[in-house]
Amino acid sequence: MTTGAVARRYAAALFDVVEASGRTDHALADLAGMRQLVDEHAELRKVFETPAIPAGRKKALVDALVARAGGMTPEVTRLLGLMAERDRLPVLAAVAAAFEARVNEARRIVPAEVVTAAPLETTHRASIRRALAQATGSDVRLTERVDPSLVGGLVARVGSLVFDGSVTRQVERLRQRLLTGV
Repeated sequence: MTTGAVARRYAAALFDVVEASGRTDHALADLAGMRQLVDEHAELRKVFETPAIPAGRKKALVDALVARAGGMTPEVTRLLGLMAERDRLPVLAAVAAAFEARVNEARRIVPAEVVTAAPLETTHRASIRRALAQATGSDVRLTERVDPSLVGGLVARVGSLVFDGSVTRQVERLRQRLLTGV
């Protein structure tokens, strides 16, 4: 089974449990915090990824980290313990990402990337978000990137949909029409 498939299974199981208990946001924060902790500490990541270290020792380490963090949801605590026992801690980042994706899917939140030639003003950002939300029928979370090669306009990507209103694309369309005579 691929890493992605394993991560999605763990994430789906956690989602089902925490959604029923109403602790989805807390679980999301707990997983993100653990993921960040592992990302920031190369030694910890190495311990989690080393197959030579017994699962029991990894479980003890996870238990100590959870105890020190305090206030972690019981569902995330059990998930981390289960992952440690099964030596699945190397997929923690993938599980956290899959869980966040599952939560966003349930809440009809879609990520969108907007590429512009210059940074967006607040009013433009809000109107772009509204337009993309209306086009997709979902709540939109924008990430922005500046690419001066666009010259002007913008390119928005929402999943597999691409809305290209860049000056570069308009010039390309005009060039094609001139070449084909259409």
